[in-house]
Amino acid sequence: MNIPSNLKYTKDHEWVLVEGDVAVVGITDFAQKELGDIVYVEVETLDQTLSKDEVFGTVEAVKTVSDLFLPLSGEIFEFNEDLESSPESVNTDPYGKGWMIKVKISDNSEIDSLLSSDDYKALIGA
Repeated sequence: MNIPSNLKYTKDHEWVLVEGDVAVVGITDFAQKELGDIVYVEVETLDQTLSKDEVFGTVEAVKTVSDLFLPLSGEIFEFNEDLESSPESVNTDPYGKGWMIKVKISDNSEIDSLLSSDDYKALIGA
């Protein structure tokens, strides 16, 4: 299972790449395997400011639909529009082409509440 050590993670299986005051967010390799073939990613919160743990979108797989939870408070300023035509990128490259949103972080102290790769491995039993 691929769990990059340079990322942070949530208990809801999102990954976070912090780049200064911007966070790139997607779902983990574990999550995409659990969901199965992803057919649609919906984010209707573009240009909105949300609080940590609020739902920012949904991911639809062949067998289920799951909410996506914002790992850090902030303004969602970019959606990976490539997912509209290629949602399977979340399955094939969850930490690269399968990224979902970019967020302007409004409270950097929340970063400390995210899981390290070792913490996330322990959470999923990897």
